[in-house]
Amino acid sequence: MKTTNNSYKIKLGIFVSLGVLILFVIIFFIGSHQNLFSSKFKINTNFGNVSGLQVGGQVRFSGISVGNIETIEIINDSTVNVIATIDKNVKSFIKKDSKASIASEGVIGDKILIISQGSSKSPEVNDGDKIKSFEPVEFDDILSSIKVSAENAEIITDELATMLISINEGEGTLGKLLNDEGVANDLEKTMENLKEGSKGLEQNMEAAKHNFLLRGYFKKKEREKEKAKKEAEKQAEKEAEEKANQ
Repeated sequence: MKTTNNSYKIKLGIFVSLGVLILFVIIFFIGSHQNLFSSKFKINTNFGNVSGLQVGGQVRFSGISVGNIETIEIINDSTVNVIATIDKNVKSFIKKDSKASIASEGVIGDKILIISQGSSKSPEVNDGDKIKSFEPVEFDDILSSIKVSAENAEIITDELATMLISINEGEGTLGKLLNDEGVANDLEKTMENLKEGSKGLEQNMEAAKHNFLLRGYFKKKEREKEKAKKEAEKQAEKEAEEKANQ
């Protein structure tokens, strides 16, 4: 009987020991995941709407999980205060001008707190500091904006289609211009007149060059042009020589 009792006690002791060991392992893994065993500091920020952010949610800095949301408290009807607990080893990287924002982990994932890097010239935050925040963009607002844009695009498309039909049928001023052969002929004649006018202008300029009153002016212009050409050639030769000497 005593042997049976001793065996039962031994088995019970082993079972309890295994249970305690498993409990410690679970606590260790949970603590490691939640960073319970590392030194921490706190920062807080205010939002008008936390957009589904929950206590225990992740805090990320540069895409890395660095802490968790400790408390979310309503201050008044327009302000919600969020306190985050963050690993002390990233404290030197978070600046006083860093800003907090709320984002989703994936398309439909949990809400997380994102902390921006801030400027390198700004001092690092202290324990308990408050940083500024960006208000989160609500998914419903995005859908509403897309809906309005789609409706506007539909209206514009309909109006363009109506306008093109009117033009093809020769309605309106633009339709008449594009479909009236008389207007097309007039435009063609106008272009021909412009070409003839430009030819006449060229002839007048050529005649002016041979006019004894203007001949000196044009010769002066030609000399200046030739002088500028020679100076450019000399400069090019000089640069070529300098490159060759180097």
